[in-house]
Amino acid sequence: MATSATNGQQGHTLIDWRPEDKDFWEKRGKAVASRNLWISIPNLLLAFSVWMVWSVVVAKLPAIGFEYSTGQLFWLASLPGLSGATLRIFYSFMIPIFGGRKWTAISSASLLLPALGIGFAVQNPETPYSLFLILALMCGFGGGNFASSMANIAYFYPKATKGQALAMNAGLGNLGVSVMQFVVPMVITAGVFGALGGEPVTLQDGSQLWIQNAGFIWVPFIVISAIAAWFGMNDIADAKASLGDQLSILKRFHNWVMCVLYTGTFGSFIGYSAGFPLLMKTQFPDVNVLSYAFLGPLVGALSRAATGWVSDKFGGGRVTFYVFIGMIISVWGVLQFLPSAADADGNFWGFFACFMALFFLTGVGNASTFQMIPSIMKKELPRLLKGADAASIQKAIERESAAIIAFTSAIAAYGAFFIPKFYGTSISMTGAPNAALWGFLWFYVVCVVITWIFYSRKNAPVSC
Repeated sequence: MATSATNGQQGHTLIDWRPEDKDFWEKRGKAVASRNLWISIPNLLLAFSVWMVWSVVVAKLPAIGFEYSTGQLFWLASLPGLSGATLRIFYSFMIPIFGGRKWTAISSASLLLPALGIGFAVQNPETPYSLFLILALMCGFGGGNFASSMANIAYFYPKATKGQALAMNAGLGNLGVSVMQFVVPMVITAGVFGALGGEPVTLQDGSQLWIQNAGFIWVPFIVISAIAAWFGMNDIADAKASLGDQLSILKRFHNWVMCVLYTGTFGSFIGYSAGFPLLMKTQFPDVNVLSYAFLGPLVGALSRAATGWVSDKFGGGRVTFYVFIGMIISVWGVLQFLPSAADADGNFWGFFACFMALFFLTGVGNASTFQMIPSIMKKELPRLLKGADAASIQKAIERESAAIIAFTSAIAAYGAFFIPKFYGTSISMTGAPNAALWGFLWFYVVCVVITWIFYSRKNAPVSC
C-alpha cells in the first residue's frame, strides 16, 4: 500500500509522526494516540490479571486437595514475579524491533498458554508440583508485557502529556491485579462455562469450587483484545531502532538510579499485590482474605492513573521524595498492628488501613517516577551528545526515554518475586513477617536519600 499524502500512513505504520508539533498533534496526533492508548489498556489489564492470578489460586490449592507447605505456596506466588521481571528485560527492547501493534498482539496472545494451562492442571489431583511451578513461570508472560506496553505508549505522546498518558496506561493496566482478585473468587464458585469448564471440587462443608475458572475466565477476553490490537493499533516508523541503539541506555547513570527508585514504587506495588492475600491469610487466619485482597491493588492502580497530573505540575522528583517518606511511615504502621507477643491477635483493621495507605502511595510514586525519566533525559542528553543537531538529540531523547521506562520497569518487577519470597523466608525463620517489613522500610529510607541528592533538593544535579 502506498503512503497516503493526507495522513502520512502506510498500512498500520505511521510514517509521519510528530507529537511535539502542536499543530500536528491537535489536528491528527491526539486522536491516533488516544486510540492506541485505549486499545493498549485492556491488553495490559489482562496481562496483569494473568501475571498475578497465582496470588489467589495458591490460597485455594490446599482446599481442593493439594497439600503443599507454606514455603511451597509462597514459591508459587513469587515465581511469576521472577519470570515476569526477567522477561521484561527482553520485552523492553521489542517495540523498536517488531513494532508496537505487532508485539502487543503477539504478547497478548501468549497469555492463552498459562490461562489454559492453569484451567486444566488444577482439575487433575495428580498434577505434579513441578508442573505448577512451570505454569507459575509462564504467568510471567503477563509481567513482561508491561515493559513493551509502556515503551510503546511513550512514543505516541508529547512530553507535556506523556506523564499522564503513561500513568493512564500503567494505572488502568495495573487495575488488572485488582480485577483478577475481585473476579476470580466469584467465578470459582460457579460453573461459568457449564460442561465445557469441567467438574467442580466439593469441599468438606458441602460447597463447590471450580478453581479452573481462575484460568479459563480470561481466555475469551485475551482473544478479543489481541485481535483488537492487531487490527486497531499502529506501528511508528520512527520508533524503529536496532538493539545496539537501545543498549546505549546501559551507559546512562540515571538509568540505574531510576531502576532503584522505581523498584521502591512499582516493585513495592506488584510485590505487595502478589503477597497480600497469603500474608493476610497467615497473619489473620480468621479473616476471609479474598473479600479484601483486591482493594489494595485497586487503590494503587487508581491512584497511579489519577495522579499523573500532580507530577506534571509539581515535578516528579519532589512528589517521589514525599511518597517515600509516606511509605516509611506506612510500613512502620503495618508493623505496629501485626500479631505480636504483646497482642497475639494483632489488629486487622489497623494493619489493613496502613496497607491501603501503602498501596495508595505506591501508585502515586509509580506515576511520579515515570514522569521523571523523560524530564531527566531531556536535560542530560543535550549535555552527553554535544555537537549533535537538534533533530538527532530529540530523536535520542524519545528513544532512550522509552527504553529506560521499559528497562526500569523490568528491574522493578523483581519486587513481585522478592517481596513474597522475603515474607516466606521471614515467616520460616522467625515465625513472623516483621523482619521482611523492616527490610522494606530501610530500603525506602535509602530511596528518600537518593531522590533528595539527585533530583529534589535545591541545586540538585538533575532537578525534576
